[in-house]
Amino acid sequence: MTKAARLTAPMLILLLALFLSSGRPAYMQAPAAAVSPSHFHHIHLNSLNPSAAADYYIKAFPTSTKVNIAGFEGLKTVNVSVLFTKVNTPPPTGPASAIWHFGWLVPDSRARLETFKTMGLTTLPMFATPDGPMIDITSDSFPGNLTTQQLADAKANNGQPSHVGGYQYLRGPDGAMFENNGNSSERFDHLHMFAENPVCAQIWYVTHLGASAPAARGRAGEPPPPPPTAETCRQPYGPPTFPSPAKEGWLRAPTAVARFDDVAFYIIPKQGNGPLAPTRGQVIDHMGLSVSDLTATVARLKREGVKFLEEQHAWGTSQAAMIEGPDQVAIELVEVK
Repeated sequence: MTKAARLTAPMLILLLALFLSSGRPAYMQAPAAAVSPSHFHHIHLNSLNPSAAADYYIKAFPTSTKVNIAGFEGLKTVNVSVLFTKVNTPPPTGPASAIWHFGWLVPDSRARLETFKTMGLTTLPMFATPDGPMIDITSDSFPGNLTTQQLADAKANNGQPSHVGGYQYLRGPDGAMFENNGNSSERFDHLHMFAENPVCAQIWYVTHLGASAPAARGRAGEPPPPPPTAETCRQPYGPPTFPSPAKEGWLRAPTAVARFDDVAFYIIPKQGNGPLAPTRGQVIDHMGLSVSDLTATVARLKREGVKFLEEQHAWGTSQAAMIEGPDQVAIELVEVK
């Protein structure tokens, strides 16, 4: 090999690496090894009246108690906290961001729905089919999330609603959307999220924050498919399904799941063509995860190229930092020893 060739080869390798990485968004950059899991800590909302907002959710979910954490009013559920920042103008509920809504499990969602109605809470009806009827709870429609063809098949086969369990959407204080789901013991259960590429977002949460994800399953008698990677995670969207908040149906495939303890992130395709907006400043401002060593976590995430919205700072008697996840979702990292 000539001297010129010896000098050129490393340069070609470097240029190739830069080329391969330049077109990949930040959420697809992967560290070298698995990381310790983070833990779901809180969801943070903006509110005109934090005290009244906390009272609202405590009445709706009476296993919760009022708290003040790091100077923020809120409520402590069985497993996580809901915190509020006081704002002077109504926080926007759109355009759509990566956090669609948050949800609770309750022992009997149909009974709780009736309680909500007596309390005067605002439910958000759904289309059971493109032509109706409008329903308040999914167990009043055919079981499952069905395409128009599957709806026709269910009707032809005399399918019937179960009228057991199911979920409904409600509009809470400041316009925040939340979900009541059953039937199980009462606790904060999930965030329902939008993403440009749901499986890519799932990989980001697993890679950088230690979330767990369900293993891929194969068809009967076949081995499971290989797990998706940063190179294979972009998947086409499936057809719209019902029940749906919109007459044209709701995109739910692919659905990816990232789990932190007993809180799941259900990640589905964005609805519509435009990009998702940043969560900061909207009614659902950000989520919070806890880590045992914030300084080490910050250093690692910076090595991995994760974007920081706020550097490490005091947070009550602890420390926190803010990063940006897939589709401009803001994630607060709180140190909990």
